[in-house]
Amino acid sequence: VIAYQTAYLKANYPVEFLAASMTLDMSNTDKLGTFHLELKRLGVELLPPDINASNTAFKVEAREGEGDIRYALAAIKNVGEAAMEAVVSERENDGAYADIHDFAFRLGSRVINKRQLENLVRAGAFDCLGANRRQIFDGIEGILRHASTAEQERQSNQIGLFGEDETFKAPASLSPLEEWPALERLRAEFDAIGFYLSAHPMDGYGGHLRKLRVKTFAELLESKENGPVRMAGSVIACKERVSAKGSRYAFVQLTDSSSDFEITVFSELLTSRREMFDPGNMILIKGSAQFEGESVRIIAQSAQRLDNLTNDYAAGLKVFVDEAEPISRLNTILAREGTGKGGVVLVSRIDPDREVEIHLPGGYAITPAMSQAVKAIPGIHQVLDI
Repeated sequence: VIAYQTAYLKANYPVEFLAASMTLDMSNTDKLGTFHLELKRLGVELLPPDINASNTAFKVEAREGEGDIRYALAAIKNVGEAAMEAVVSERENDGAYADIHDFAFRLGSRVINKRQLENLVRAGAFDCLGANRRQIFDGIEGILRHASTAEQERQSNQIGLFGEDETFKAPASLSPLEEWPALERLRAEFDAIGFYLSAHPMDGYGGHLRKLRVKTFAELLESKENGPVRMAGSVIACKERVSAKGSRYAFVQLTDSSSDFEITVFSELLTSRREMFDPGNMILIKGSAQFEGESVRIIAQSAQRLDNLTNDYAAGLKVFVDEAEPISRLNTILAREGTGKGGVVLVSRIDPDREVEIHLPGGYAITPAMSQAVKAIPGIHQVLDI
């Protein structure tokens, strides 16, 4: 009866059913990652955590059609359900948080601490408040110090020369820092949430992987072909084991843009390339696929770092701009990455009546990480591989 009831709910109210299921498994990030893939399959968006929109639990947000699911604040690692209930209660009673200083001032150090604030930043919960993640993260100590001072003054009933909230009304401004590089931002988000939510680190590798004839896990499942295969992904976890004969082997969990998957790494490769399988590394593996019914076992035979490999395949970038402002930041990134084999073409649409292509002199080190950093520059209209 229960199986029928849950199947009925999932079939007829899939968004509500999955939101409730995710709330039930809120502390299990592996299960939440699985639910995220199911939502993708159903075409339902999992909206990022938002300090002014998220509740303690997962909730459905209406849109045209069935709706989307807003990520739960309490599902972020190491923030605590009780503290997030206080965050939501304060917002419901006294309105949305205006900025990060307003948030810290209203909650106080008794409700929110440094570790909780850091993970809220990593997860993107404060993106709605204007400042970028790096600015807030680097300013956390000052933010908490200011909030603590204001809290002590409120408790002692002291009134400043210009009113009781004088300390709060003149907070130290955040440093004018640029956002974390795209991959660093995604890794921090992964640490706080347990899976990649806003984007995937493999997104910038699409053209390179096609040139390397790499299959996604979804493409492998669809093909159902046994035999040699090239796969690529970001390492999530490495679980080492010892066989009955005393040799070491490992089950390595990877994630690509289509799904999470697991590979088996035997003793020789594990011993010679152990550093490859640390979480966060992006690797390309050559191996063999063995299908057993609907499931597949992937045995790795070699492993290489993806960044080192894709550098040789980077012909260049075509960057479209509609305004002059992003050009200086583009120049900063190109100078930081250094010289290489890739070319860069700047396509200017600043004059609305004509489009001008400028081939920048010299060669540049075009990596997927560099490409993602360029795409993240405000004012860049489009970035294409060439």
